[in-house]
Amino acid sequence: MPQTRRRPAWLIVPAAVFWMAAGAAEHRLADAVEQRDTRTIDTLLAKRTDINAPQPDGASALHWAAHYDDVALVRRLLAAGANPNAANDNGVTPLALACENGGTQVANVLLSAGARANVAAASGETPLMTAVRAGAADIVDALVGRGADVNATESSHQQTALMWAVSRGHDRIVQRLIAAGADVNARSRVRRRTVQLNTRYGDQNSVRGVTEIDLGGFTPLLFAARTGTVESARQLLDGGANVNDKAPGGTTALIVAAHSGNGGVGVLLVERGADVNTADAGYTALHAAILRGELPLVRALLAHRADPNVPLAKGTPSRYYSKDWAFNENLVGASPLWLAARFGEPEMMQALVAAGADLRATMKDGTTVLMSAIVPTRGVGTFRAGDRRERYQGPADVSAKGEGEDEAITLRAVTAAVDLGADVNAANVNGDTALHMAASLALNKVVQLLVDRGAKLDVKNKREVTPLGMATSTQASGPLGFFALTVEERKSTADLLRRLGATQ
Repeated sequence: MPQTRRRPAWLIVPAAVFWMAAGAAEHRLADAVEQRDTRTIDTLLAKRTDINAPQPDGASALHWAAHYDDVALVRRLLAAGANPNAANDNGVTPLALACENGGTQVANVLLSAGARANVAAASGETPLMTAVRAGAADIVDALVGRGADVNATESSHQQTALMWAVSRGHDRIVQRLIAAGADVNARSRVRRRTVQLNTRYGDQNSVRGVTEIDLGGFTPLLFAARTGTVESARQLLDGGANVNDKAPGGTTALIVAAHSGNGGVGVLLVERGADVNTADAGYTALHAAILRGELPLVRALLAHRADPNVPLAKGTPSRYYSKDWAFNENLVGASPLWLAARFGEPEMMQALVAAGADLRATMKDGTTVLMSAIVPTRGVGTFRAGDRRERYQGPADVSAKGEGEDEAITLRAVTAAVDLGADVNAANVNGDTALHMAASLALNKVVQLLVDRGAKLDVKNKREVTPLGMATSTQASGPLGFFALTVEERKSTADLLRRLGATQ
């Protein structure tokens, strides 16, 4: 006799339930089907054994036949009187198992035998949702044809079959559900969650930046924006979805698409008339597209009059030491151009300036667009933990970088800023210029470029320190002093500055 396979998730029940029910019914036939013991199945059917007798967890012989997608046995059991609507202790029916398998033949046989299309499991998941999750389009058609409720919701998040179809990229099923009357504007359950809006490298126990936000409340279009299913988004819009659909936290479908790195959906929404300047969440789609490096979307937004000078008003949630794509609180006040420079995106910088972005925009501390391109070169954070977008970089990430890769990115961004007209001698509130910063980070190629473009070698900051002083004194680097430079790195920069004419 074949060994019994490990029981699938649909049959997992508490041990106490199992033992309390043991022996309560004669379930040898269900056991035989579970074990795929053909000889015993034949014997028991010939003896007219109770065909619907459940195992201790409620599974019947028909459950197991559907689970194995055994069409012939399903027909045989139904002909012998098996109940097509029997449910196990989790509320799962044989039809639900056929849907999970994508077993079209078994599903059709069960439906023809009277299986009800709307019997939901204890979780609220209907056979239609299960078929959608499996991508079984033909079963979806069959269920809809048998009266399946296309707008039923599961229990935990109140999500619909259409939401699941969109999230899994089943465009064909999305089309069929909409045609069957699925609500394109249905909304999932809203829930409150405590999040951290402060820098992800801060004190883990700090309450600074901790707040509560609303999560959920997503419509099918918002799910399409998050998962990047362009064709589904198009079908939803054609079906009447609101192009300016908004989640409870203020993020529109366009912002969600941009922040999720789904530029294709974003461009579609822009072309369909989405509001490109909504900022209820504290940031716009333009900020988010720059964060994710979505150049085509940036261009589309600017072409549709996105404001290139709106400052970032609020940070976004991020986990401690994470790779989350987030706007940390220290970036509040940054313009799109300032962010593009910081993230090392010269083509975005050019597109923004062409659209009217202000090159003179600074942060409260006076950090200019040019400076913003320089500061993140050696990582962001006390331990050089982050990339240019402050996402945590572990040893594997760091080792994968090519030699000089970070400085090369900075050099391109600095070149773009200077070519666009940035003032190379502008100073922040501490009197530091871009040359002070490049010298303090031992960025020799950037130092050379800045001097070639007119940066002053003898300018002193408010501590009376020149760029040469930044390179020679370990005590003079001020706010950039947390970057650990070797003696050789500092010496090479000092030597370069002297060759260029610096004397103090």
